[in-house]
Amino acid sequence: MHLSSVITGATVLCALAVAAAAAVLDHRDDLNYNEKLKITSVTAWADDFSKPEKYERWPAGAGTSKKVFNKDAFSQFLPNLSFEEEQRAKVGNGIFKKIWVSSPSSTQASDGLGPLYNARACQRCHLKDGRGQPPGPGEAAVSMFLRLSVPPRNAAERAALAAAEIPLIPEPTYGTQLQNFAVPGHSAEGEMVIEYEEIPVTLNGGEVAFLRKPSYSIDRLAYGPLDPKTLLSPRIANQMIGLGLLEAIHEGDILALSDPEDRDGDGISGRPNWVRNEDTGKLAVGRFGWKAGNPSIRQQSAHAFTGDIGISTSLTRAHWGECTARQEDCRSAPDGVQLALGDVEAPDNVLDLVTFYARSLAVPARRDLDDGDVLTGKALFYGAGCATCHMPKFVTRRDAEPEAYAFQLIWPYSDLLLHDMGEGLSDNRPEWKANGREWRTAPLWGIGLTETVNGHTKFLHDGRARNLLEAVLWHGGEAEQARQMVVDMTPGEREALLAFVGSL
Repeated sequence: MHLSSVITGATVLCALAVAAAAAVLDHRDDLNYNEKLKITSVTAWADDFSKPEKYERWPAGAGTSKKVFNKDAFSQFLPNLSFEEEQRAKVGNGIFKKIWVSSPSSTQASDGLGPLYNARACQRCHLKDGRGQPPGPGEAAVSMFLRLSVPPRNAAERAALAAAEIPLIPEPTYGTQLQNFAVPGHSAEGEMVIEYEEIPVTLNGGEVAFLRKPSYSIDRLAYGPLDPKTLLSPRIANQMIGLGLLEAIHEGDILALSDPEDRDGDGISGRPNWVRNEDTGKLAVGRFGWKAGNPSIRQQSAHAFTGDIGISTSLTRAHWGECTARQEDCRSAPDGVQLALGDVEAPDNVLDLVTFYARSLAVPARRDLDDGDVLTGKALFYGAGCATCHMPKFVTRRDAEPEAYAFQLIWPYSDLLLHDMGEGLSDNRPEWKANGREWRTAPLWGIGLTETVNGHTKFLHDGRARNLLEAVLWHGGEAEQARQMVVDMTPGEREALLAFVGSL
């Protein structure tokens, strides 16, 4: 592959992207005509790879953190928050880190854990606000868990799924998530077991990469056998940076990128995951989670409170968390509701503070973006078609609230759409409108600091990839052509491509 042909291909794609952007901005009812023209210009794809683009160093606009590139790089607040907003975020951080305890307890508003759970605090999964990883040999899973469900069993369940009234059908005994911890007096549901098989991939230049293919099972089931048709989906905790800015992207900008029938013939057919917004009762575009299963950070936070910790909220009112009707002792255990504070264990002021904290984490500034290898790698990234799904730029809503999120040029490198990633990455488990082969395009901003923050380089939804190259080589389906272009690159070109991704 010659770099000149890659750059030419990227330039053509850029021209197509500009034309498409100009054609779809009518949906931006938050902008005037001149602002629409400006957005069309600043979000156009790069066509000059000899130098960085203007503003490229600041991937979150005014919300970019310029402070540190150490283990605290993901734990900085948006620098353009007001004093009062930063204080609110700090209080939310305290709740995010809080260790919940079982009931009854002498503490006030800190009990209600479980009875079955995966972690005792939000921070336990999102260590340093970063990325989880699979457990090592002999370790208990903390920042990774198994999602569970079964196929629909009757016409009523099929109709409920088709109407997006529910996201999936829970496994009858163990619910929608395996809890591997329990409070005293109760038994954890079971233990996730992972086995790996090494798969060699020969690359141009003679290098052989090894991919580890995982298989999953559950040991020590405490409440009887699983339904024989149970679907298992492993998930590591996502990093937390930039969530408020992703939420501030105009829904129409996401929908404008959708092409489920691949009418432009580029082999990419991304589509939104339409999910139920539990605050409004209406369907909305999913943005958060590995399959874009939640439309808002508030809803994502509420489900994490209940599914991961066993804490009820106004959106998830079961005080027993994920305990099913077949787990009677769990459902009858004491809860942590403090009636003076409300009728759930995490009242709305608690949920809202944690939500605000999650919205307020900044994205670190880019590093080495003017390095020669990084610029070459950027051209290869565009030329291989990676940017078609990993959409580089958006401008957030002019009317986003609070003002810190409004009208910011951001570089998340994601279209937030679902894409068929091939059989190799399939979990065969639907969620809302996402099928078993589809995953949301993961934002790439901050990915190069994963090892600095979390001490590992485990990527993809289950951490199977041990480095960025393995993550790329697992791409299939709509990304198969881009994957093959990476396989065909010279060793130097692959190194440059990975240098660019590592600079994000």
